[in-house]
Amino acid sequence: MNDMSAVIVAKSEQWNADDFVEGPRTFTIEDVQIRPGTEQPVQIKLVGSNKYFRPCKTVSRILVAAWGADANVYRGRSVTLYTDPGVTWGGMKVGGIRISHMSHITAPLVIALQEKKGSRKMTTIQPLKVEPSAIDQARNAIANAPDLDALKNVWLSKAMAPFREQLQADLDARKAALSAAGEKRGDDDMGEAGE
Repeated sequence: MNDMSAVIVAKSEQWNADDFVEGPRTFTIEDVQIRPGTEQPVQIKLVGSNKYFRPCKTVSRILVAAWGADANVYRGRSVTLYTDPGVTWGGMKVGGIRISHMSHITAPLVIALQEKKGSRKMTTIQPLKVEPSAIDQARNAIANAPDLDALKNVWLSKAMAPFREQLQADLDARKAALSAAGEKRGDDDMGEAGE
């Protein structure tokens, strides 16, 4: 097979509309940086990508409408990006990146966005169903442990091994909550696997 996909990728440090000619792609947000006063003030790092997503004002308004203004909560959430060929710039249809689906919304989000001066267009963003990541599953297992014995079993499981350092605070909080609820057990009972 002679695959043309690799030769049509734009050489850039950011995602461009041309990058989605093959179709929409879903990404998880790793980090958001805001640099007021710059031409592209929002820079979003996407998990598994060496390119940044720098949303235009229209897309930034969608993010705020769906998830609020605190960009810190965007980490770990997911979006589906696609090319909208109808996007204009300088009076010409040049295409642009838009969002079709977002995680952490429970119903379609319908929002009126400015299409051009004096004209608004209704846009609908669909909920994105995302399977929880392995670390989220581990975090949920800690949070749902019904007692200290179950918590110890969860903590010592092989599935937890890669995340122990990152989830130490979650463990400590759950131990404190269970202890406050009447469970009495020594702190040193949460040993390392294999002890």
